Amino acid sequence: MDIYIALVHHPVLNRAGDVVTTAVTNIDIHDLARAARTYGVSGYFLVTPIEQQRAMVSRIAAHWQGTGGDSLHPLRAEALSLVRVVSSLADAERAITDPGGRPPLLVGTSARRHQTTVGYPALRERLTTEEEGAALLLFGTGWGLTSETLERCSVVLPPVEAIAGRAGYNHLSVRSAVAIILDRLLGAHEAPAGPPRS
Repeated sequence: MDIYIALVHHPVLNRAGDVVTTAVTNIDIHDLARAARTYGVSGYFLVTPIEQQRAMVSRIAAHWQGTGGDSLHPLRAEALSLVRVVSSLADAERAITDPGGRPPLLVGTSARRHQTTVGYPALRERLTTEEEGAALLLFGTGWGLTSETLERCSVVLPPVEAIAGRAGYNHLSVRSAVAIILDRLLGAHEAPAGPPRS
């Protein structure tokens, strides 16, 4: 299964729960592209309806692809080759709908728990064993994806949070959340060591 990520700047929530459009930040462009390339993701969509922001993303990606950035820092250029900028989530979905018309599996993420939550091991198994189709992992900026967006997702992952007794704070940057989630789903994890031999 081909796996894509989308960083959604609209529609997302602000701290008051209003639907807003957030600003694209340079660090998100670079860091999420690097995480995507590290974990073998097929593409990284930045979703914003603001034309000037889309143009900015395109300029940054183009710089690293052919105006000297590729020779200066080839690893960064390789990561930024995954970036695709679109005006809506629907555009991202259309871009990776298969030739037979099957849309991608939408996977939501949130700092809050939802009824459609599916555990990481179950989704990891599906992503790494199914050969057909595509999956699109959605990450919200601001205060997260809207409830309408999450309701459209076939799967919503549990929040990234500490084990019991270490919790009480849950406000990761989206860059941290993306890296953690990609590692849980696509990382090469070693088997736990057995008991010491006597």
